[in-house]
Amino acid sequence: MDVKLDPSRDDLPLLANTGHILVKHYVLDLDVDFKSQIIEGSIVLFFEPGNRFKKQSSSIEETCQSESNEACKFRMPEPCHNPVTHTSTFSSKMGYDGFSVCGKGVKDTSGKDGNHDNWEQASGISSSKYCCDTGNHGSEDFLLVLDCCDLSVLKVEEVDVAAVPGIEKFARSPTLTVVSEELRNQIIRELVTLPADRWREQLDYYARCSQAPGCGELLFDTDTWSLQIRKTGTQAATDFPHAIRIRYRTKPQGRSVTWTSDQSGRPCVYTMGSPINNRALFPCQEPPVAMSTWQATVRAAASFVVLMSGENSAKPTQLHEGCSSWHYYVTMPMPASTFTIAVGSWAEMKPETCLSNDLATERSLSSSEADFRYVGVCGHMEYPCRFQNASATTQEIIPHRVFAPVCLKGACQETLLRLIPPCLSAAHSVLGTHPFSRLDVLIVPANFPSLGMASPHIIFLSQSTLTGMSHLCGTRLCHEIAHAWFGLAIGARDWTEEWLSEGFATHLEDVFWARAQQLAPREAQEQQELRACLRWRRLQDEVRNSPEEMQVLRPNKEETGCVSDSGSSVIKHGLNPEKAFMQVHYLKGYFLLRFLAKRLGDDTYFSFLRKFVHTFHGQLILSQDFLQMLLENIPEEKRLELSVENIFRDWLESSGIPQPLQRERGAAAACGLARRVSAEVAKWIRVNRRPRKRKRRETEEVFEKVRHRWCELVVKHRYTKAYKDVERFLQEDQNVIRHN
Repeated sequence: MDVKLDPSRDDLPLLANTGHILVKHYVLDLDVDFKSQIIEGSIVLFFEPGNRFKKQSSSIEETCQSESNEACKFRMPEPCHNPVTHTSTFSSKMGYDGFSVCGKGVKDTSGKDGNHDNWEQASGISSSKYCCDTGNHGSEDFLLVLDCCDLSVLKVEEVDVAAVPGIEKFARSPTLTVVSEELRNQIIRELVTLPADRWREQLDYYARCSQAPGCGELLFDTDTWSLQIRKTGTQAATDFPHAIRIRYRTKPQGRSVTWTSDQSGRPCVYTMGSPINNRALFPCQEPPVAMSTWQATVRAAASFVVLMSGENSAKPTQLHEGCSSWHYYVTMPMPASTFTIAVGSWAEMKPETCLSNDLATERSLSSSEADFRYVGVCGHMEYPCRFQNASATTQEIIPHRVFAPVCLKGACQETLLRLIPPCLSAAHSVLGTHPFSRLDVLIVPANFPSLGMASPHIIFLSQSTLTGMSHLCGTRLCHEIAHAWFGLAIGARDWTEEWLSEGFATHLEDVFWARAQQLAPREAQEQQELRACLRWRRLQDEVRNSPEEMQVLRPNKEETGCVSDSGSSVIKHGLNPEKAFMQVHYLKGYFLLRFLAKRLGDDTYFSFLRKFVHTFHGQLILSQDFLQMLLENIPEEKRLELSVENIFRDWLESSGIPQPLQRERGAAAACGLARRVSAEVAKWIRVNRRPRKRKRRETEEVFEKVRHRWCELVVKHRYTKAYKDVERFLQEDQNVIRHN
């Protein structure tokens, strides 16, 4: 299924056929080798056929289908003429009586890139003949498609879950007395649908099943963006093996993880928010509708600490001298793109003394302020939900840890450690229940390309946030904490609607930070107005200096959320290198939410926002889900001309500055704090214009060597001899030039 992408385009393909089959759980078993810069091991995927997200209308379905047909003009695969001998009949108590492996006796067909494709040689099928539509078409085999890139896939096999001791209790049908594909699939169907209160048992059996032996290799092949797997004779997704194991290794140049050194010069590796997400870390279903849980065991040298998206605060288990194992798990289904890992010589930072009281760590809330719980059942798929846990709903500050290289211990203790409790408490006072039970914060290496990144249970922060006063660290921490609600617990069903994550986090960071500082209402308003002035100028600059098509918050318009019949789609501009440096989704989204909050009044707006969080946590949304519910909660007299259609037209589906924002900023008077800042700037402009004595040559030389300006001149004048300086600057100090 080698989709021929136009090289002039910059859209990111999502090829997994989630419309036919969904991954419900991943079990990763990995070894991290810093010498070779490779992560190697296996991943077991547990499937459930079908997709609970259906087309919204026949017109959308027809549009998507026509696009799919246009993009996927490939020949159907020919039937496989190399028969597979199926596993012999046996009982789970007897064990194996022998089996034949598909492609047995075929030589290693590994290519130069290290991929061991067994498809062509075992079946005679050319990779150029793959079919884009992977559903059931009569006599053709069902094709499982996973998003995959920069990986060397070594082997794919079906897992014999029936061989797991005690698993027979999941075989509900008394007629299935012999081990068969039907029995194994029935076991997995029962396992993936266990009720939430049996999550520990479910995780235990997932782990046991992942260690079960294989019962037949599966045909597979890879192309630039995907891994395709099939089983000869299996024509429907419902009959495809519901548990498969993929043995693979990453590549040093893989784009999902970065191998580098920390600030102490020690080696480390971490996921840094790549545009291709995690498909170069493990084969997966990348579309956001493929919400799954996971558990992972990671082995590394004993001197390293493994941090990961996980509900548990993992501790190392020593396997043998010089090697330790770490285990994490997640029970809340989320897109695979949110999985994060970091391995390095991190040290846990702890305060030397009790935290000071300048930013309070505990606040007593009034009864009205603390009443965040709403009666009713959650609307998401079943999982152990904190919103239904009485003690969790009142927990202002969740357990948290801070990790960083030892050389940053002083900076962490001085700035970061004392900020986390008040920021967590402030977030709870605004939105209520923390969606996640704990939090790790990691100060990542200097080459991290942004100020911060949030993932389930873990936040990455740039070392730049530790410099100066607490304001930069506090606001960035509040921004990433806000993503726990908007971006993680509530995600965008269409990734082009990035504003649903970043716009909310940008708007909420000001509110959280004002509460964390315990500012008086007038002081908080002035601080927020000053930040609005700065963002207004930044938005104007960005609109003037960016392509119009990349300024649109809802670029797919009426086709937003639309996918092909198989579930595949593309993320518009997902691979455009300019996108990583753009702030338009942050800024226009922020100003839209600020506009709506002003229209309703802060009390009404944030009361609604808590209700929205309770309604949609654990789910994926589109812009209209938020806007429709908001307008339903606005009194008639405050709506005026507000409608979903008008907001789409003015804010989300047009480039440039939204007209309502232009009118608002034109009529707004500068707040007192902004006037004082402007006066201070004017004063220093006057001072700089005065005649000054010539500074010493040494001082001039220091200013001449400022790295950022030097690199600009190198590029501008194409001074090739200094290109290495530019390369070093981009690798080591990206956080200076980019915000996230």
